[in-house]
Amino acid sequence: MIKAEDAQFHTADADKPNWAETNYFGFYSAEANLNVGVYALFRPNLGIVNSTISINSRRALTPWEADYNDLQSHLPIPEPRDLLDYQLANGLKVKCLVPNTIWTIDYDDGHGTEIHVKYSALMKPFDIHDPDMDPIVAAQAEQGKFAWGTAYNGHFDQTGHVAGEVAVRGRRYRIDCVSTMDHSWGPRPERGAPNMSWLHAHFSERFVVHAIFSFDETEGGRTLSLSHGYVLQDGKVYGLKSGTGATVRTEDRYPEHIQLALTDIDNRTWELRGDATTTFPWQCWPNMVAFNTLSKWQCQEHIGYGEVMDFFEVPSLTRLNATPETAVFIKNRG
Repeated sequence: MIKAEDAQFHTADADKPNWAETNYFGFYSAEANLNVGVYALFRPNLGIVNSTISINSRRALTPWEADYNDLQSHLPIPEPRDLLDYQLANGLKVKCLVPNTIWTIDYDDGHGTEIHVKYSALMKPFDIHDPDMDPIVAAQAEQGKFAWGTAYNGHFDQTGHVAGEVAVRGRRYRIDCVSTMDHSWGPRPERGAPNMSWLHAHFSERFVVHAIFSFDETEGGRTLSLSHGYVLQDGKVYGLKSGTGATVRTEDRYPEHIQLALTDIDNRTWELRGDATTTFPWQCWPNMVAFNTLSKWQCQEHIGYGEVMDFFEVPSLTRLNATPETAVFIKNRG
């Protein structure tokens, strides 16, 4: 169970220099096809923060093809340390007005790119380790042990409403969407994490699907296996008990089309299809890339939007690209 104090820094394992604590806020403008990601990864034992600000409406295959991308990996943790109210040297300011419920996110790079939004939760935090919330954990199923190595030793996902404004070099976009954030803590090595697909489909404030999947990189990440997730419907959260997915990837490994079949705690089955509208290689921290899309989702008569993040380690990609049987997505660029 997530408590109010979990919005604050947790006590880091003293013998783990790679201990990390994260905040991620993602949101979008469906009208402008604009996907925004705000991320801070704190390493308290090292005294540094890795922060990325990414804004993209395009089919970007490199970081510099996006509308905007700023990655800084050695920012100092501000003192006194306070995860409820911090301002980083890259221009990011995050303030938690109500623990695990309301945040304001502001950013100004000093060159015309700004973010000013407010996130308001539509549900309680979904604790992926709580058997009262997660049916897979309650069933003591193998999938329920998934914690992204140790990075998700503590982790919650939460859907909320995001409203405000984004400016990209002076051009302004209104933000008014339903989206999903997360917060995690635990040792996070820069090598050895398993693959993961973290995705969600937001149809309205009354209907959202969020899920975390694992996949086998050696078969191209085509088959998704459910690890955790929920359906938010009419203010009630229904944990997912089982589910599968199939991903059709581009030659550059982006999830172009996704088919999902998910069953919730009430034995209702939800079938979804997602189609990418953007692509962006999010370099969330060294040695890791998330093949990120803003996808348009359909479930029955409902149409919605949401992010897909498919995480691959860079060393694993170089290994795959060196093997003829697995280098099936490499373009002949010559």
